[in-house]
Amino acid sequence: MNIGIVARKSGLPPKTIRYYEDIGLILPDRLDNGYRSYSEADSEKLIFLQRARSLGFSIEDCRRLLSLYEDKNRASADVKAVAENHLEIIDKKIRELESLKATLSVLIDECRGDHRPDCPIINDLAHHKS
Repeated sequence: MNIGIVARKSGLPPKTIRYYEDIGLILPDRLDNGYRSYSEADSEKLIFLQRARSLGFSIEDCRRLLSLYEDKNRASADVKAVAENHLEIIDKKIRELESLKATLSVLIDECRGDHRPDCPIINDLAHHKS
């Protein structure tokens, strides 16, 4: 199948599909005229990659998961380890975002939001030390 068909089936834009080929995640056949020819297996891999990316897995995690997907002798513990590592990263990001939210909420509460120029938000942005 051509890139347009596989794009519709996988829900990925052709540019992303070509990028995945460039970085070696998929390797479609080439016809004599140089056009890419995607197999049903390529389509399934692209659907897999689309779902993995929608869950926030990195390209390298996707590479590992795709390798495990293709390995019928895989240990589910290997798959679980990749997912657990990703969950730890998500949890860390959530904690960081909660901290940012708390800080910003305090600054917003402290700002009068009136016609005067004094503003705790501006003061914090100008003078905060990391």
